[in-house]
Amino acid sequence: MTGNDGPPCHPEIAETAFLLGQWQGSGVGDYPTIEGFEYLETATFGHVGKPFISYGQKTRRANTETPEPLHAEAGYFRPTGSGTLEFVVAQPSGILEIHTGTVAGTSIRLRSVSVVTSPTAKEVATVERSIEVIDDVMRYSLFMGAVGEPHQIHLRGELRRVSEGR
Repeated sequence: MTGNDGPPCHPEIAETAFLLGQWQGSGVGDYPTIEGFEYLETATFGHVGKPFISYGQKTRRANTETPEPLHAEAGYFRPTGSGTLEFVVAQPSGILEIHTGTVAGTSIRLRSVSVVTSPTAKEVATVERSIEVIDDVMRYSLFMGAVGEPHQIHLRGELRRVSEGR
């Protein structure tokens, strides 16, 4: 996949190129320390011809007249060969996650190897992410152990590809 005006994909991102594009959809969140919620999401996966995929995500509250922003994050997927990859993601709330994981077909499984928080961020100890793409539908889940709670499901979402990647 090269996009209309972008550089060709670097060969090292070939096994994760199924992520490329812009995706939109919705999800649900829950955790023992908060009230459950629904959200709308836009996620973008892109490349510049180098051996990584850039990632940006924004969510906003669903079911309101003026959907307020909820969350955002940005990072990079770096395939490391033989079906493995690294994922680094930063959040404006002061949380930085470093993951390692696997790619099998169009499924990705990631587990944090380090979660670092700024002095004013909420405590997050563990994060696990899974992504599965079938045709132009992406389903994902995010588990975490945070603020003294054990590792458990926090987010589930389903997005549809609205544009091809570049």
